[in-house]
Amino acid sequence: MKKTLYILIALTAFAAVSCDSFLDRQEDEQLTEPKIWASFNYTRQYFFNCMGYAPNDANDFYSSVPYFGATDEASMTWNYAYRYINFGSWNATTVPNDYFNYRYQAIRDCNIFLKNVLNCSDPVLESDASRKSQLQLWYDCVRFMRAYNYFLLMRDYGPVFLLGDELLDFTASTQELQRPRNTWEECVNYVVDEMTYCAENLPAKQNSANMGLPTRGAALAVISRLQLYSARPLFNGNNLYRTMRNPDGTALFPAEFDPQKWVAAATAAKRVIDLGVYELHKDKDHPENPYLNYYGVFQQDWNDELIFCSGGYQSRWALGVHSSPTDIATGTAYGGWGPTQSSVDSYAMADGRYPITGYDRAGAPLVDSRSGYPAAEREFDLVSIVNPFLKALECSDADATSNSPRMYKDREPRFYVTVYFPGTGWKHGEAVGRAYFANGAAGHTTHDYPITGYLVNKWADHTVDSYQGQWGTVTFPTFRYAEVLLNYIEAVLECEANGVTGPDVDHALAMQLWDSLRERSGMAPIMDIYTDADTDGLIDLVRRERQVELAQEGLRYYDVRTWMIAPEVCNGPVYGLDTDVKASRTVTAVPGEMWTRKAVEQRVFRSNHYLYPFLQRELDRNTVLVQNYGW
Repeated sequence: MKKTLYILIALTAFAAVSCDSFLDRQEDEQLTEPKIWASFNYTRQYFFNCMGYAPNDANDFYSSVPYFGATDEASMTWNYAYRYINFGSWNATTVPNDYFNYRYQAIRDCNIFLKNVLNCSDPVLESDASRKSQLQLWYDCVRFMRAYNYFLLMRDYGPVFLLGDELLDFTASTQELQRPRNTWEECVNYVVDEMTYCAENLPAKQNSANMGLPTRGAALAVISRLQLYSARPLFNGNNLYRTMRNPDGTALFPAEFDPQKWVAAATAAKRVIDLGVYELHKDKDHPENPYLNYYGVFQQDWNDELIFCSGGYQSRWALGVHSSPTDIATGTAYGGWGPTQSSVDSYAMADGRYPITGYDRAGAPLVDSRSGYPAAEREFDLVSIVNPFLKALECSDADATSNSPRMYKDREPRFYVTVYFPGTGWKHGEAVGRAYFANGAAGHTTHDYPITGYLVNKWADHTVDSYQGQWGTVTFPTFRYAEVLLNYIEAVLECEANGVTGPDVDHALAMQLWDSLRERSGMAPIMDIYTDADTDGLIDLVRRERQVELAQEGLRYYDVRTWMIAPEVCNGPVYGLDTDVKASRTVTAVPGEMWTRKAVEQRVFRSNHYLYPFLQRELDRNTVLVQNYGW
């Protein structure tokens, strides 16, 4: 199994090379020659090439994609190009980490494969039925990958142009290669139809030799996320895009809001639920421990909550090294992946009530007095806190205890699993160290430190000694069952808010699923806490639940954009702790001056930032390609 997946990983790296525009003329060269399809082994290599176009979600986050650092939940200390998104300093000639051409290269390679794979003429197939069936599996997997690349394009650019099975003739004139954008609805329907085919033909689970390849559930999960995005305001009749048209006058985006899209989103999520294949992960030895339950989703390879892991089984090095504090012990660590203060504030208290309801103009928190959270002026009062996640990892009382602000006391389990706050223990194997993040103290002696004063905790394997080069392995949850449950809950509540229903719109089921999600993390049912919440209030609450449950997994970037709340949460000052306070390497406590809310960055989000712009050179070459709004 590992050998197969290492091949997949190697080919992912091989495929991720720079590429020119798909509209550029280029020779087809050897890959389309008949001899490729006369060999089973060559055909298999081409298959791995096609599957290698899947993003490596456990590795690309810190340099190649903006989905972690260019949203309100985190700040990355490294000065990669996607930070231009945060500061508004990008345009159609300087698009950070643009994957437009790469995705169309993937689609073209997939089309070549799909046209030829079932005609493989290797004589060995005549006497080997298992290899013949392997060809069909490869066909279905590559069809998934082709549709998935369209989905990846759509979430960044909105509607794009669809090629279907067409193999572009690169000997044609530039004029003949002109392609207008299809409408949003055409793109959605195409991906849904393709993924529906995949769901009907891919296995419910892959065997051990094919772990990491897409399944029926993976195809349905893509449909669920796409239908959810399509129902949200960004792609459902918003005023900004209403007048965007192709040169022939065709409207690219829906002009009017359609509440039936919420019914479609509920149905899509329900199809995954009805498979009966997935379940919320719980620790097999301690199923009542909410800390191990939640941590295990990211710690236990191939657990039953995982639907699709883009990148497959791999080393945890990239995730771990960028979220482990420097200076605690010898070894490599570049800990600079910092949750923002607003991300820290998003977590509920231990009973499940969210304490921070908003902020005043000065950035001070507005506190729900029923939550047990201290008044804003007392939130940094120091108290003794026993970190319950460290206790779940069997740390001693001394190692788990810190003198820390009251804001970190009695929070919900997902907080302690996800967020490392300064001064608490950092477990690495059998040892426990502490980082303080003041300037000069442990965790901040180089440029590799979290400017917000916090580190992401959930991606480190705390059971191995990372400072001796042990990082563990990971199957990154590109799609997991908890997300599907949240998709369903949101869609059902939005159906109620908009006065529509359908056979899969079941309020009682939605609330039952919500209760199970919170129970896994040790909290009371939502309606036991918010007894007077109406439908609009529950919609706000499920958005909070989604923000916390899926924190630092790359989905918040698209959530704030498709909900169209980015101008409020991704514009203006980003707060953290004051990591500029001076300290020495030998300090054994966080300097008191560091405990304050400080603006550490100034972000810019404009109305044209919801979608990526097309590069100007693509507009120059493809004159019927309409630029996105505001660029």
